[in-house]
Amino acid sequence: MKDYSDSLTLKGLIYAQSRIAANHPIVPDLSSKQSTIEAGIGGEQRVAEIFQRYHFPFKNNIFHDLSLSSDSYFQIDHLFTTPYFGLILETKNMSGSLEFQDNPPQLIQKKEDGQTKYYESPVVQLERNLELLEIWLEERNIQLPLFGAIVLAYPKQHVEIPPANTTLLYPNMIPPFIKSLPQQGKKLDFPTVHRISSELLASHRPFIPKPVCETYKIPISEIKPGVRCCNCGRIGMIKLPRTWHCNYCDVNNHRAHVETLTEWFLVVKRSITNRECREFLGVDIHTATRILLSMNLQFKGSFRNRTYFMDFRNK
Repeated sequence: MKDYSDSLTLKGLIYAQSRIAANHPIVPDLSSKQSTIEAGIGGEQRVAEIFQRYHFPFKNNIFHDLSLSSDSYFQIDHLFTTPYFGLILETKNMSGSLEFQDNPPQLIQKKEDGQTKYYESPVVQLERNLELLEIWLEERNIQLPLFGAIVLAYPKQHVEIPPANTTLLYPNMIPPFIKSLPQQGKKLDFPTVHRISSELLASHRPFIPKPVCETYKIPISEIKPGVRCCNCGRIGMIKLPRTWHCNYCDVNNHRAHVETLTEWFLVVKRSITNRECREFLGVDIHTATRILLSMNLQFKGSFRNRTYFMDFRNK
């Protein structure tokens, strides 16, 4: 029912690293965060592949990377629904040895290089998601038993101390676990199942991260301006009449400014003015005006003092 969306956080981190000096002290932090996100996405895709390969002998819907709101915003890695129950899977892809501590609840990662890192317990994350999804369903007068499990993306992930009262699975254990869940009691009728699926899709809101500069306190002056070539990825395209030209790979692209302004909103600020657009793209005031008006951006203020915003929910 729902596949993965691009991670705007990941895109912003990648863009930012290419626009700051290679020796900038923040680069290791950005690189580390990028690796963590990529590992998480890789783990979730590993679980998604199991669902692609396995066909269950009963009706079901699968939602990946689902972001909802009830009492508060919550994000579900995988939601598997049937007329009898719903199952939330929280996926982790972490190297080294893992310890699930209950008091206080936390996940301890002991890496091969001797580092020890501490994280919020995925057990707490799972329990919170189960509670919030139950509230979400109750708001729609739907009663559906909910189950949950934590999935370790690869069997090579060693668990030193497992969680005391939470199911822990590897991907190939997911199908038999699902088949073991009870299919009894009151069964949801088809219109209700369809309504749940439709409202889950309609209620999904992609996560919009803060700009990288705001999160990591990077001065805008340290961000390299210029239009990125969509072909070779280098920054520095030249504005020609009705197009952009890359001197590195000799490619022309009349819409190169679109992706570059997307970078601005992910890396620099949530808003942009005509002056900021001129400085970032390297164009004159009239060209900046035409570009900003052509992109269907949201805006506020009078024409002379107008500020523009990108709505990533509709991208």
